[in-house]
Amino acid sequence: MKSVAVIGTGIMGAGIAAGFIAQNIPVVILGRSKEKAEACLDKAITLAKKIGVVGDNATKEEADIKKQQFVGVMEEWQSWDQCSWVIETVAENLELKQKVFQYLDQVVPADIPIGSNSSGFPISKIVEGLTTANRMMGAHYFMPAEVVPLVEIVMGQKTELKYAEQACELYRAIDKKPVLVKKDIPGFLANRIQHALMREALSLVQEGIATPADIDDAVRYSFGFRYAAVGPMTQKEISGWDGMANAAKEIYPSLSNITSLPPKVVQLMADGKTGMKAGEGFRKWTPEEIKTVSDSYSRRLKAAFDVLNIE
Repeated sequence: MKSVAVIGTGIMGAGIAAGFIAQNIPVVILGRSKEKAEACLDKAITLAKKIGVVGDNATKEEADIKKQQFVGVMEEWQSWDQCSWVIETVAENLELKQKVFQYLDQVVPADIPIGSNSSGFPISKIVEGLTTANRMMGAHYFMPAEVVPLVEIVMGQKTELKYAEQACELYRAIDKKPVLVKKDIPGFLANRIQHALMREALSLVQEGIATPADIDDAVRYSFGFRYAAVGPMTQKEISGWDGMANAAKEIYPSLSNITSLPPKVVQLMADGKTGMKAGEGFRKWTPEEIKTVSDSYSRRLKAAFDVLNIE
């Protein structure tokens, strides 16, 4: 079985590798040092076992699973032809990503697709001027990568459709949910929709119309609740586009169209109140509360995953 090469040894790299290991697809984890790659593999195997190792791995011990994988330094790896997919997960630094892709452009056989997990940089900018840009694309995961099903396959200006479809097929085979984004636009697909919602939510907080807690409840227990069953397009197919159209005439003109963050959020950043990691955002967080909410979040994600798999 051909391997998947994961370049980068951070949290995303471990989560992405775990998804393949859990499906009995061997991975090659390449980092700046073998030690970092080994630590990433250990984390990936732990995550894979948490999400349920399947196939031949189901009865194997961790040490046996580890023997199927390979770790090393990118510049020292030679067996690129043994890979079916290469994905870059290095730090979100454009110059660094460009250097990685410049190297891959030269050493990876031209028929092997290559993806970037960048959440912000357009793949067209990352691969600008490269000879084999036609097989390069965005492959954007969402944290935690080993749990969240979606992977956005984003076509750049020169990406050939056959390589994008090949990547989509690979992800379907490991029970991920790939979506094909046919144009390299800021935010790709999911983040554009998410930021449209956040712009309105933050504007409502700024205007004193609702609290952050009430906005959370409004989303979770209304349309967010329904979206666990079907997406927004199908939901309106069910309820009828005529009702949505009539409501839109009243609502659309009053929606927020701000192009910068609301002052309240700017002030939070200036005060260092960046959320749980700082102990405070819109509200204060104790260590006990952080643990409770984080644990609950993980359990709810798993439950949501189970709901999504109901036929």
